[in-house]
Amino acid sequence: MGQKKDLTGSEKSKIVRYLAEGCSSLKIAKLLKRDHRTIKRFIQNSQQGRKKRVEKPRRKITAHELRKVKRAAAKMPLATSLAIFQSCNITGVPKSTRCAILRDTAKVRKAERRPPLNKTHKLKRQDWAKKYLKTDFSKVLWTDEMRVSLDGPDGWARGWIGKGQRAPVPLRRQQGGGGVLVWAGIIKDELVGPFRVEDGVKLNSQSYCQFLEDTFFKQWYRKKSASFKKNMIFMQDNAPSHASKYSTAWLARKGIKEEKLMTWPPCSPDLNPIENLWSIIKCEIYKEGKQYTSLNSVWEAVVAAARNVDGEQIKTLTESMDGRLLSVLAKKGGYIGH
Repeated sequence: MGQKKDLTGSEKSKIVRYLAEGCSSLKIAKLLKRDHRTIKRFIQNSQQGRKKRVEKPRRKITAHELRKVKRAAAKMPLATSLAIFQSCNITGVPKSTRCAILRDTAKVRKAERRPPLNKTHKLKRQDWAKKYLKTDFSKVLWTDEMRVSLDGPDGWARGWIGKGQRAPVPLRRQQGGGGVLVWAGIIKDELVGPFRVEDGVKLNSQSYCQFLEDTFFKQWYRKKSASFKKNMIFMQDNAPSHASKYSTAWLARKGIKEEKLMTWPPCSPDLNPIENLWSIIKCEIYKEGKQYTSLNSVWEAVVAAARNVDGEQIKTLTESMDGRLLSVLAKKGGYIGH
């Protein structure tokens, strides 16, 4: 009789019962029609029982070494526990112990995407908040560009997969596939755009102004009343193509100058409510790990997602500005939670 696969749970139960009844291993093998060696091996393993785990003595560190670890963790952000302990010349400490020690004084975190704010940045953010604290933000047009790629921000996604199902295999591109640059604005409860920057165009001062002329001014701004144009405040960040002398002079010729052109503090994407709009659109177009095979398809997805953003959502974003300014002042120019 040849050997088969491992014993099933039912067969193991029967073996125990037969043994209790006084049957020999040879008789049990005949009753179950299994190889005698398989039955005998199971009986021997059962009689031996599980081996007890031998606890190895853990390496203990002294109070002096602990202070060195704390200083190293502060000087080496995002380093591994091994690198931190090696920098202190502390060896022989298992990973579980290293992590347990570090857990009391540190946390595992990702790198910050926002640039650090120095003292000058914080002072300028506070001055900006004080300057516009009494502004009617329903008159401000908040603008910005966003780049969308074919694969999303990270090129992958994670989520729940039902039992028995395989995770979808994402498309893999050797050269990435590129992306689309999108410009839009929001004012009160209205979305302006989105408008697509022509593929291959690099936005310098001249191309930026020409883009605004062909899209924003011709397709939206010129349709507005004289009173609206008189009161509207145009906001743009400090990208080189926006803040250059050429662009500033060009906007001035369009009547957007002095108090009608909002000054903008450095390193302040958290103060621009349209950044939240970009988040809403990206969550929609990349939900469930969605990927795209062409630039036109991802652009169509952006347009569809923007069309689904209603006026109330936009109004919530633009009306959040008073709270953002108060938060900046309360945090003495630091980043806020928006």
